[in-house]
Amino acid sequence: MSMGQAHPSVILINCDDLGYGDLGCYGSTLNRTPALDRMAAEGVRFTDFYAASPVCSPSRAAMLTGSYPNRIGFGGKAAGNLGGVLFPGWSVGLNPSEITIARLLSDAGYATKLVGKWHCGDQPPFLPTAHGFDEYYGLPYSNDMGRQVDDPDRRVHGLSPDDIEPLLRKMGCEEPWIRPPLPLMVDDEVLEAQPDQAALTGRYLEQAVRFIRAKHDQPFFLYLAHMYVHLPIYVQERFKQASQNGDYGAAVECIDWVTAVILAELQALGLDEQTLVIFTSDNGALAVENGGSGSNAPLRGSKGNTWDGGQRVPCIVRWPGRIPAGIETDAVTTQIDLYPTIAAACGVATPTDRVIDGHDLRSVLGLDGPELEDERHFFYIRSANIEAVRIGPWKLHVVKDGQDVSQLYHLANDIAETTDVAAEHPDVVARLTAVIETGRLALGDERLGIEGSEVRPLGKVDDPVPLTDFDPDHPYFMAEYDLADRG
Repeated sequence: MSMGQAHPSVILINCDDLGYGDLGCYGSTLNRTPALDRMAAEGVRFTDFYAASPVCSPSRAAMLTGSYPNRIGFGGKAAGNLGGVLFPGWSVGLNPSEITIARLLSDAGYATKLVGKWHCGDQPPFLPTAHGFDEYYGLPYSNDMGRQVDDPDRRVHGLSPDDIEPLLRKMGCEEPWIRPPLPLMVDDEVLEAQPDQAALTGRYLEQAVRFIRAKHDQPFFLYLAHMYVHLPIYVQERFKQASQNGDYGAAVECIDWVTAVILAELQALGLDEQTLVIFTSDNGALAVENGGSGSNAPLRGSKGNTWDGGQRVPCIVRWPGRIPAGIETDAVTTQIDLYPTIAAACGVATPTDRVIDGHDLRSVLGLDGPELEDERHFFYIRSANIEAVRIGPWKLHVVKDGQDVSQLYHLANDIAETTDVAAEHPDVVARLTAVIETGRLALGDERLGIEGSEVRPLGKVDDPVPLTDFDPDHPYFMAEYDLADRG
């Protein structure tokens, strides 16, 4: 396939736990992000863009398949009962029968590569190379899922030792708080155990640039899934010294630097107007009480919950010469919309043998495409349960902390979800409740025991094997949280 406007290249940049208020173009005064601010000025900035889940594994799987997490089996008991977050050595992952955006583009002749975090299963049938990526370089799960300092009071993912101990035992760890070493992978093999995380983002950038240069004369799809700003944060000294916001701000500014290098590389290779670049985050920033330092301002909530702070995230899209500059849109849009949007922009048909929940956003981007429905709905899903829905400016919560509620918010007037107006708008409550009830029948709801008529199975293997084993004689670089213990 030859390069042309009908077959642009695509770079999808996905951050880890980056909050809605963490970029300059989204209001941050602490983190300096000139490259991303310029990218927003040269393209489209979304103000009402949502991750498909408030936690990483279901969010990423949904984005790659264009389908709600429930529809593809992520979340609840089937995926380990941690909201769908997968841990090392588990038997489940993204089903090989799912058709990812990488598979769609690969089958259409695109060169494909994932650099960075995968987190959709670490067993052979679930790895990126089994899901349409020609090449893979990165961590198969979160960067805190390797060797830990032996500290029984340490919280991981905001979980207490009592919460996480049975999960670690399920992973086959030799002691409750001692995990297998963190694997850095090339394709389907472990290259290095416990890599130096401060150097890892630079290594990721090198891989990305090498791929862009190698594939510059054909259409390519590069999925760059950053390690930052997930805890623990290790960052190069030059970013730490320049940061006005500690290690967190240093990591955000490192992300910005990586973006600047990639955009400069596209320009140098003459690919600027032939490459669609998308920047987003997998969920909101971690709450301060769980060790987070990011900002979801002005939203309520954080990673792990279905207030908007858990799921409304930055999204910037740039395609010079095709997408007009300086667009800001408040259209209700989501990660699952990227699947049909990328496919359509690349001239590739989406599957017709399964339900794809996403909508083509080309018209929102100023391109030729179908108009987005004003009354389209978005389900907020946590742990295989539909907890809220948004239609237009209205958001209805029906579950909070596992309990039935009926709380209505007008997000255009009340972005921080401070004032419940359900009593004043019973007609809106009834309409949105009916949408949720219909959604539960299709997608299921574990809390209510509804299986769902349109759910596809999670992938599963027998006798899973961890990617790494601890060798006491191996010269590992350090445990994951050694930085905290060194002061």
